[in-house]
Amino acid sequence: MDAWTIKDAIDLYNVNGWGRKLFSINEKGHVIIEPNGKGEGQIDIKQIVDDLVRRGLSLPLLLRFPDLLRDSLSRIYNSFSEKIEEYSYQGSYLPVMPIKVNQQRHVVEELLDFSGEYPLGLEAGSKPELLIAITLMSKRGGLVVCNGYKDQAYIETALLAQHLGITTLIIIDRFAELAMIIEAAKKLNLKPLIGVRAKLASKGSGKWAESGGDRSKFGLTATEIVACVEHLTEAGMLDQLVCLHFHIGSQITAIRAIKDALKEGSRIYANLYNMGAPLRYFDVGGGLAVDYDGSRTNFHASKNYSTSEYAADVVDAIAATLDESHIPHPTIISESGRALVAHHAVLVFDVLGRYEPSMPSPVDLTQPSTVDEPKVIEDLREVYKLVSRKNYQEAYHDALQLKEDALSMFRLGIIDLRQRAQIEELFWATAHRIWRVIKNLAYIPEDFEGLQKQLAETYFCNFSVFQSVPDSWAVNHLFPTMPIHRLNEKPTRMGTLADLTCDSDGKIDQFIDLHDVKDTLELHDFKEDEPYFLGIFLVGAYQEVLGDLHNLFGDVNAIHIQLDDETEYKIRHVVKGDTIKEVLGYVEYDPSLMLSDLRQAIELSLAKRKMTFEQSAVLVRHFEASLSDYTYLEQTHLAETLLASVIPNPAEE
Repeated sequence: MDAWTIKDAIDLYNVNGWGRKLFSINEKGHVIIEPNGKGEGQIDIKQIVDDLVRRGLSLPLLLRFPDLLRDSLSRIYNSFSEKIEEYSYQGSYLPVMPIKVNQQRHVVEELLDFSGEYPLGLEAGSKPELLIAITLMSKRGGLVVCNGYKDQAYIETALLAQHLGITTLIIIDRFAELAMIIEAAKKLNLKPLIGVRAKLASKGSGKWAESGGDRSKFGLTATEIVACVEHLTEAGMLDQLVCLHFHIGSQITAIRAIKDALKEGSRIYANLYNMGAPLRYFDVGGGLAVDYDGSRTNFHASKNYSTSEYAADVVDAIAATLDESHIPHPTIISESGRALVAHHAVLVFDVLGRYEPSMPSPVDLTQPSTVDEPKVIEDLREVYKLVSRKNYQEAYHDALQLKEDALSMFRLGIIDLRQRAQIEELFWATAHRIWRVIKNLAYIPEDFEGLQKQLAETYFCNFSVFQSVPDSWAVNHLFPTMPIHRLNEKPTRMGTLADLTCDSDGKIDQFIDLHDVKDTLELHDFKEDEPYFLGIFLVGAYQEVLGDLHNLFGDVNAIHIQLDDETEYKIRHVVKGDTIKEVLGYVEYDPSLMLSDLRQAIELSLAKRKMTFEQSAVLVRHFEASLSDYTYLEQTHLAETLLASVIPNPAEE
């Protein structure tokens, strides 16, 4: 067989597909990030993790790379700029970051830091997000799109922000908001910049397709849009209607859905303009998808179009429709939050152990037992010995039947627990032998499609699915997942991932694949005395804010890392994860009262001589120390192993 190469690893995990030339694997077998996508400057993720552990930071770690934020912003902005020039479009383009996609302060600020080179606005969908947007934009000036449900205070706050040099576009998401906007404008003697969100008949595609269409949560129907124009005319404020907005869903996988929405939206824009509204902004909403699996298809974890094609269709559709009526080209706004931030974050965690469903037998399964054994065991032993390429189907069916027969016999008391254990060993050994026969066949019969998953090992990992990748659990969303090191070794194990929670759903058992979804992930043999790190990539959109405290596992340590010409990388920010004391406070437990209750319970136990003074002291010390601990497992041997690799042993000198 040919030797395993780095290219084999890149192909196996389809790094070039989803990595967008930003991720690769170096000669050491480590995943690297190349922020400019040109191979000029690399950040070794494994080296970063080693350094952070030696600094005293515990896994899991959320690694954020501002350089990748810049890459995403420049990719979108330049695509629109190129198409605007190519199609002789007379308007401009402004990308907007919806704060809801990633509300973390450092992330939003880092995106805005690039706004000098690539103009960027913010979108707020709630009062808290509006306050964030006002605070950040008051330093820079710029555009804030105000979406979501609004009350009088929200609208007045948005209007008053105009005095800070901020352009606030107040979008009417519900018809009832129009009266509040008119009232607030008169009360404050300010002219609002108003937009209407159209409820298009067109729908998106993929998992979130139903968020668009006639039954969508937000937006005005055609009837309501006409009524809105009439009410603004009566109030003498039609000249303040400057924006049309629509949104047909997140992660739109098919370009056809986008084209249909643009045709419909452009017609509404043209009609509104001809009705007297001096529109000058066209907000096409979000939906620009991320190719999570790298297949470039109309699959829910992918997209069948490029960013350049998306920009071309937006610019061309708007220009073509408006040119028919000689309507000036507006500023195009897009709220492509997922595409802006997904790539920049990587979750890294360590493997704690593994479970293999068929443990190696301590005896030679081909040899008969020295004691009398039931015929079912003899028959299963014979099936095991005779497995071949010619009879693997028959052998599998026979093994399944014998296993079922044995279970019935155990329930009736015919065989005992030791004999049942022996049957289980024989069955799994037979299944492994069958899989080795069929795994390289050109066609695997349907009966065997689930066999690999049954044989897969479970790798227990130091993270919470519910906290760090909730979409994986909630909507079966796929994220690229792979080891971040040892990739110069051929992975010989097939596994699924289980997290620390005591919930049976706390697992990942679906993985990206070019042709379909894989039930198992190729992994390396786990060695108890060596750390083994896995990474989940493209988790920068939505995952942090949607994460919950299942089993009270809190936020993980987050580190912002930037490419540095002199030192390879530099750490910009360290955001410490939650301690146990902090998460207890989130659910209304007072650690000081808990400690007081513990001491009272200890005194009772001491009085009844159920524990010694020394034992009580140890318990209190552990309790107090744990309050300041990370909510995840802190494996001190990781730091010790890494330190041992860089600090010489005096005894060896």
